[in-house]
Amino acid sequence: MATNDTPGPGDAPHNPDELLPATSVLSLDEYLDMQAAIGDETRFRVVYTLSHFGDHSATELGELLDVAGNSLHYHLDKLVDVGLVEKRKRTTADENGLFAYYRTTSLGDAILEHGVEELIRREREYRDAYAGE
Repeated sequence: MATNDTPGPGDAPHNPDELLPATSVLSLDEYLDMQAAIGDETRFRVVYTLSHFGDHSATELGELLDVAGNSLHYHLDKLVDVGLVEKRKRTTADENGLFAYYRTTSLGDAILEHGVEELIRREREYRDAYAGE
């Protein structure tokens, strides 16, 4: 068995629930809900934008991603519900007043970096490695 309670190659448990540390605050279903949520293209683009370009209001996100307000709020609510994005309210007004803004959580950043972006990086590495043949 690999160290740090993480199974190594060939050491994978038969029951996927055993992947979770004994003290995990999230269930396997909750992790799978996160994966399913970011599997939607609009939600992926929202998490990507927030992770790489910082906090945004719903209005700003709608304009950047060209997504209508009602549709965007549906996707934002889903991302908040599964814990990939958090909604915050400004405590001091600026020229636009007080408004809510969204940002990724550490789980949102992690699922993006170690999920789709990692797959894309690997594809690029494989393509580059075999391009010379």
